[in-house]
Amino acid sequence: MSTKKKVPLRKCVVTGEMLPKKSMIRIVRSKEGEVSVDITGKKSGRGAYISKSEEAVDIARKKNILERQLEVKIPDEVFDELIKLIRRESIL
Repeated sequence: MSTKKKVPLRKCVVTGEMLPKKSMIRIVRSKEGEVSVDITGKKSGRGAYISKSEEAVDIARKKNILERQLEVKIPDEVFDELIKLIRRESIL
């Protein structure tokens, strides 16, 4: 009898879809209020998950979704880093 491993799911703050944790990117606000992209998914702080698609990042930027979720101003560098990561993974 084979046992199936449970795949952890997370909800995208932009699309509302429940997707496997591995297919999403986590954005973290630390206690000091610094916002960063968490590639490992293990940084401490308040986190929000976003789908690995440029459309989701564009919608999050236009509608300030991440700012509302993390309750802090998100610098443009974070959005640029997200798009760079998504493009890098699509090449691989």
